[in-house]
Amino acid sequence: MPLLSALDHQHTVAKPGYSRWLIPPAALAVHLCIGQAYATSVYKNSLIAHFDASQTAIGVIFSIAIVMLGLSAAVGGTWVEANGPRKAMFVSACFWATGFLVGALGIATGQLWLVYLGYGFLGGIGLGIGYISPVSTLIKWFPDRPGLATGLAIMGFGGGAMLASPLSRQLLSFYDPGYDPSNSASVASGGALVGLFVTLGVGYFAIMMFGVFNVRVPAPGWRPAGFDPATVAAKPLVTTAHVSATNAIRTRSFWLLWIVLFCNVTAGIGILEQASPMIQDFFRENGTSTVTIAAAGGFVGLLSLFNMAGRFAWSSTSDIIGRKPIYMVYLGVGMVLYALLALIGSTATALFVLLACVILSFYGGGFATVPAYLRDLFGTYQVGAIHGRLLTAWSAAGIAGPLIINGFLDAQGKPGTLTASAYQPALFTMVGVLAIGFVANLLIRPVPDRFHEPATPVGGPGPATTVGDRSTTASDTGVDSAGSVGTERSTTR
Repeated sequence: MPLLSALDHQHTVAKPGYSRWLIPPAALAVHLCIGQAYATSVYKNSLIAHFDASQTAIGVIFSIAIVMLGLSAAVGGTWVEANGPRKAMFVSACFWATGFLVGALGIATGQLWLVYLGYGFLGGIGLGIGYISPVSTLIKWFPDRPGLATGLAIMGFGGGAMLASPLSRQLLSFYDPGYDPSNSASVASGGALVGLFVTLGVGYFAIMMFGVFNVRVPAPGWRPAGFDPATVAAKPLVTTAHVSATNAIRTRSFWLLWIVLFCNVTAGIGILEQASPMIQDFFRENGTSTVTIAAAGGFVGLLSLFNMAGRFAWSSTSDIIGRKPIYMVYLGVGMVLYALLALIGSTATALFVLLACVILSFYGGGFATVPAYLRDLFGTYQVGAIHGRLLTAWSAAGIAGPLIINGFLDAQGKPGTLTASAYQPALFTMVGVLAIGFVANLLIRPVPDRFHEPATPVGGPGPATTVGDRSTTASDTGVDSAGSVGTERSTTR
């Protein structure tokens, strides 16, 4: 079919003169859509009322989606590398949209398991494939500024909820005039939820198609004007060799970086998941909080803004100071900020907000910087597949972070009665978690030569790989733009 053939690799190679700055918007089109996953709390109470279910039963939907994100990214990473970004983004859009439509069917028929299957399982696959699909391509287009490039795209995942939250509220009020989007206690009807899911499914599919048909891969031998690959090779911990995804998971550096990402995400997601009640509890006097529900909602929105901004600002900074140093900031300064939050966070609302916002900027920055860190360590050969495997740390942290926070809080008392002191054990635990990640980051070293793909003669092709159903070389997929052709083994060994 002509439409499906347009997804093949040969139709995605950029023609001479194609601007690489058109690639980040294509990636953003996908990430802004799948970032809606962080906005599920908007209609959580409506789902609880519609299915007459517990918070835990409805919360499982989001948990399934995040777990499937990690698993599909890990399992499908090599397929994404082999078939290119256009086909991967198309598959992501199909799964993501189908997830909403199946979820809508589950709501309409009162079958919660269909919502698990749709939004949770199928949608989660779309999340994972969509999250990693543009990463490798961005790195190949921006060998001179990989942190900035991935930050631009992954920023969209953090900002997706900022757009989806008000949009979802307005759509629910459109389909159900009795729903009040300004009242957190208001719940929408089942029909409104069906309308919301169908609208989001169709709308997101259309937006993601913009990314699908605008994404390109660089032509063999392409590199940015004025870019000298030697400047990249001269940076500490940056290799010009290549490591396959299979070999990457056999290295110590991969698992140390897994620990780094796990610790950074565990700490950040603990605050993100508890943000609204946390600020109210920190400023509770005589059983009543001085922070209103509306103000707490504004605080959550501010955290989302810093989460999004941190993905771009900190990952761009990593291009200047290096990936290892920037993670020392995320983890080392993060330890100090968590300790300050526990000890003096309750003295002033402005101080609490400032500390929490910087912490969340580190959380977002960690996500955006890690693809460039992987490129530094393992080269561009199968960096997308390696990134997919590393994202299992996110799935694990998505379970560990809330469990740690909620476990301590459950032992301290009932929700609505807690004060700042109840949070201290959990916050100091997060200091310890970040300390583990800090040490792991310090231990990361260049990947030993034995894990590198075979060296090639000067001017020869890169490591052999497969794109779609044809055999090609790493340079065909843009590796040449990273300066791998004509280079020897890593200069950092």
